[in-house]
Amino acid sequence: MAADASVGSVAPELMLPELAQLLLSTATVQEFLADLAVLAAQAVSPPASCGITMRRDGQPMTVTSSDALALAVDEVQYDRDQGPCLQSLSTGHIVNVPDLAAETRWDGYPAHALAHGVGSSLSVPLSNRDHTVGALNLYAAAPHAFDVPADVDRVVAFAGQASAVLGVVLRQAELVQLSDQLREALTSRSTIDQALGILMGQQRCTATEAFAVLRNASQNRNRKLRDLAADIITSTSGQPPEVSQFAEPH
Repeated sequence: MAADASVGSVAPELMLPELAQLLLSTATVQEFLADLAVLAAQAVSPPASCGITMRRDGQPMTVTSSDALALAVDEVQYDRDQGPCLQSLSTGHIVNVPDLAAETRWDGYPAHALAHGVGSSLSVPLSNRDHTVGALNLYAAAPHAFDVPADVDRVVAFAGQASAVLGVVLRQAELVQLSDQLREALTSRSTIDQALGILMGQQRCTATEAFAVLRNASQNRNRKLRDLAADIITSTSGQPPEVSQFAEPH
């Protein structure tokens, strides 16, 4: 979805419909974040470059960016393990860098950012359930691009609203993941039950005894119960296990 070029002049309270539209028009978390970065880049005038930093497996990474510049400057900070976006992510505080040419924080990061053509930046935390889950990072070519309080207020308001919508998206993603895990568990259970039926018939034993046989074989061969059960079904019937179709709840 292409962001409206007039977003930079939109008051903070009018941005929420734009974010709601993103939520309705994107099918995946990645698509939502990509559109969010483009929209955030135009939350100031003139538009800036935007990167969104989040943690995956404990490591910070740019999950999306409005352009290559934001991605490159984010990566400089990850390589050096310091910088404004990482500080915002770790502290949950806004980090405004008015003039990178005069900046003395973060060791050699300012020089690298300047080399990429960045004169100033603004990093604003993104929160979910009272926890900082990311940082929205804006980079501008000119120094003091974020000195106007109204511009900073607009970005902070946008980030707050984006955090709320992001929370909904993340919860949706968690539910999808939970549904996938449940489906996998039910499929495994179905396969194991089929194998138990075969063992009960072959060894004339109870379900408990058949499960003990299957579990011992799994431990001795260092194989998952489901895989071993599938082998039993295939070797007995000549066909792979029949996978039950589980209807999605409505």
